[in-house]
Amino acid sequence: MQRYFVPAHTWSDKTIKITGDDVHHIKRVMRFQAGDEIICNHPDGQAAICQITFLDNQVVYADIVDRLTHHAELPVDIAIAQALPKGDKLEWILQKGTELGAHRFLPFQAARSVVKWEERRKEKKVKRWHKIVKEASEQSHRNKIPAVDLCKGLSEIIEAAKDYDFALFAYEEEAKSEQYQSLGSALAKLKKKQSLLVCIGPEGGFSDEEVKFLKENEFQAIRLGPRILRTETAALYTLASISYHFEEMRCSSCQQ
Repeated sequence: MQRYFVPAHTWSDKTIKITGDDVHHIKRVMRFQAGDEIICNHPDGQAAICQITFLDNQVVYADIVDRLTHHAELPVDIAIAQALPKGDKLEWILQKGTELGAHRFLPFQAARSVVKWEERRKEKKVKRWHKIVKEASEQSHRNKIPAVDLCKGLSEIIEAAKDYDFALFAYEEEAKSEQYQSLGSALAKLKKKQSLLVCIGPEGGFSDEEVKFLKENEFQAIRLGPRILRTETAALYTLASISYHFEEMRCSSCQQ
């Protein structure tokens, strides 16, 4: 059943009003008609099966038929602070990272980022990113849409990390060391309903100054396996590992 995220102000006790791009998708792409059913998601994570009662080119009205209790969110809030990569890699990370359960994305300009952020393109870029995570959330039957917050540099990531229980950064030198902290050992400290921010460097990795700055601000360096991963692989490896640890392995920390 097709799922749509609908703003809170359009919900009433029994009826939902849908406007904007979703109207075109419902009417022209899916070719739904009155009587067809869809799933509507509220921003607070609630979802309901709804039956379309009226639609035209501007608006869709649907009656709430049944409230859903299924919850598809990770039991921990995971934020990915991603240094800006080349090309369309960030869009790939946003799409797949949403499918894997990320709670928030914080793209930022790193010292070795090949891409340099253009302020004049900010509004257009951020709008596209929000569209990508919304569509990925609908496709993967998420209960919530991840936030996407552009950060100008590492200092803003440090500030954002204060809202999280743990902060890690993937560091290639950890993969080369005989004494290292693995992602698994870090996750063992994380409990259900806690939060974690993971910082991923650009194609050239973090500079020595950035590594020092992160460590001085209580970010823990981790390795993501013994191999050196591409920047677009690192975020997805992290999220997939967290999903397995908390949702599939059924470890004791999940039950706490």
